Amino acid sequence: MHTSSPDSRALLRGGSKSFYAASFLLPRAVRNHATALYAFCRLADDAIDLSRDKHAALAEFSARLDAVYNGTPHPADIAFAATVKACNIPQALPAALLEGFAWDAENRHYETFEDLLDYAARVAGSVGVMMALIMGARDAATLARAADLGAAMQLTNIARDVGEDSVANRVFLPQTWLHEAGVTTLNAPSPALASVTKRLLAEADCLYKRAASGIARLPLACRCGIAAASRFYAAIGSEIAAQNYDSVTKRAYVPAPRKRRLAALAIIDALRPTAQTTAPALPATAYLVQAAAITEPKSGLIWVLDLFARLERTQRTRAVNTPSCQDKLASTPF
Repeated sequence: MHTSSPDSRALLRGGSKSFYAASFLLPRAVRNHATALYAFCRLADDAIDLSRDKHAALAEFSARLDAVYNGTPHPADIAFAATVKACNIPQALPAALLEGFAWDAENRHYETFEDLLDYAARVAGSVGVMMALIMGARDAATLARAADLGAAMQLTNIARDVGEDSVANRVFLPQTWLHEAGVTTLNAPSPALASVTKRLLAEADCLYKRAASGIARLPLACRCGIAAASRFYAAIGSEIAAQNYDSVTKRAYVPAPRKRRLAALAIIDALRPTAQTTAPALPATAYLVQAAAITEPKSGLIWVLDLFARLERTQRTRAVNTPSCQDKLASTPF
């Protein structure tokens, strides 16, 4: 199985400190695939976002994505191509991500919350489903919850970056919510804007709760890492609330000591029975789940799935303890 390059790890460390920290709680094989996925997403996002000719950059990455699936990847995409093959990731998923980047290039605004969910499904729900595939999940119920988690994280990011986005002339908050609250500017904090940010985080919290049952359905070896990522991102919302929902003059972040405490709680999350939800996929993410759920895993990852299955059966027969998670936690650079 391929290993991720130092450049890929550096992209992850610099681009998402929360997921970088959580990734140390994942099995090495999963972590390497996740890093390769993140590298492709980051490279595409940066190239399109920073390009003067965004349409040309989009066309380039669409061609690069085709090359990944045609077996002739760009040198920077070799690790991602190996991940796509090993984990049998349908092209519809990274294509959805690029569609979301295209919406960014158009500087699209979102009239309703449902419109915003359509965007979140593409730029983050797609990544959640791809991550689930990397961890061996194939059933629609687990994939739907993975999409929920991705969308929740994106809503949290939007709530955190209101001020930065406004400076860049970007507005992601639903237009109807802004009008209802009487928001007149995104360049200065106000009770009206705070109410919209609070409302968005409440929606994110609902999705984090829905996603919990999906985490419980993942292979045991993967649950600590994903539970930690979920807790880290949800905690960003708590930090925003602590600063009176002001995301204009302040940027919320989760301090390292709190991340360590959250990581410890994630170990408990990974072992604790979780009530299962029968909620279907969000309308915005249903097509992603359908594209992934109908795909059968290829033989390249079967041994990994068997390993996870054996590990889970073994740990269920022992007294409840998690030395592997605890050992990883002790060495995680939070």
